[in-house]
Amino acid sequence: MFVLDSQIASEELDNGVVRKIKGYIDDLMLVELTWKAGQEGVLHHHPHRQCDYVVKGRFEVTLGGEKRALGPGDCFYVKADVPHGVKALEDGGVLLDIFTPMREDFIKREDFIK
Repeated sequence: MFVLDSQIASEELDNGVVRKIKGYIDDLMLVELTWKAGQEGVLHHHPHRQCDYVVKGRFEVTLGGEKRALGPGDCFYVKADVPHGVKALEDGGVLLDIFTPMREDFIKREDFIK
């Protein structure tokens, strides 16, 4: 499967972060998130395992009760059901979220064809 960025719709989440689902198969999903300074992904947990890669910008990441500032090239890994959250420290930050299995709660099957 090939996914062209120009053919993917973005959506603005309740917190103002812009999400683009880059693609998925049953056991894997890639999501791009674009942030402005001060926007937060509040502390939450889910059964999916997750890896995040900082493409651009700086973020304060809370993972299992520990906080760290991360910048371009840094990443963090989240085991299933571990509380985690993110706060953008500057405008224009970009994170890549990688989930396994894919997040069915993120998609509308008719909006994205595998």
